[in-house]
Amino acid sequence: MSLARLFALIQYPLPHHLLSRLLGRLADCQQPWLKNALIQAFIRRFEVDMDEAAEPDPTAYATFNDFFTRALEDDARPIGEGVVSPADGTLSQFGPIEAGQLIQAKGHRFSAMELLGGDGEAARRYLGGSFATVYLSPSDYHRVHMPVGGTLTEMVYVPGRLFSVNAATTHHVPNLFARNERLVCHFDTEHGPMVMVLVGAMIVAAIETVWAGQITPLPRGDVQRIHFGTPVRLEKGEEMGRFKLGSTVVMGFAEKLDVDGLAPEQTVRMGQSLGQLPH
Repeated sequence: MSLARLFALIQYPLPHHLLSRLLGRLADCQQPWLKNALIQAFIRRFEVDMDEAAEPDPTAYATFNDFFTRALEDDARPIGEGVVSPADGTLSQFGPIEAGQLIQAKGHRFSAMELLGGDGEAARRYLGGSFATVYLSPSDYHRVHMPVGGTLTEMVYVPGRLFSVNAATTHHVPNLFARNERLVCHFDTEHGPMVMVLVGAMIVAAIETVWAGQITPLPRGDVQRIHFGTPVRLEKGEEMGRFKLGSTVVMGFAEKLDVDGLAPEQTVRMGQSLGQLPH
């Protein structure tokens, strides 16, 4: 048995939510000696470049979470043409949505309807469309931005597990992104409907949006849908949310995304052009 498969298997019995919430409390600790030690250890372990941060002094952050979700300098991520990457990370998979299925990893597909919380009507909007998945590792910048401009129409919280979403787990846990806790954000854009799914993961203490603040963790229960009477408009490149520790964003488009010379498992940066959608 490979180490990757063993890593995936040992996650099944773990108390995902309990571990994540306990570590979330640690990450929100404001004791200077503790939070500074955590931040400095993290910077050394992952070789974090603080020169591009809006606040380059690690000790200036009130908590580890504040450091982890730090802002960058205004010119650190130029915004490219067409559809741009919503985050720094790895473009793990992309392609057409065929028969309502998305690629998770080689040999693994999952259902768009399940990803969207069992909403068949929403899933039908993306039949014949395309998707792209960006994985944010712990060392990446952890704010999520708009790949194109759009108006928020609905937000859906979907409860679930909190498996890790790294490469080892995506290759060995079926339906991973449709199993984990997630936040589904539906937008109207000039290219038609777009959905951005912020997927929770092991040790992710919370998911936030710019229009509603911290959303997760919520008490586990049913799918919760929130409609917005007042439009929330966000332009391409604007921040839309953030992860408190690393996770994954799955984007869905009603049209085919013409990808610009990229390959699965390629490193991307927020604002980098991914491709073009028809108007």
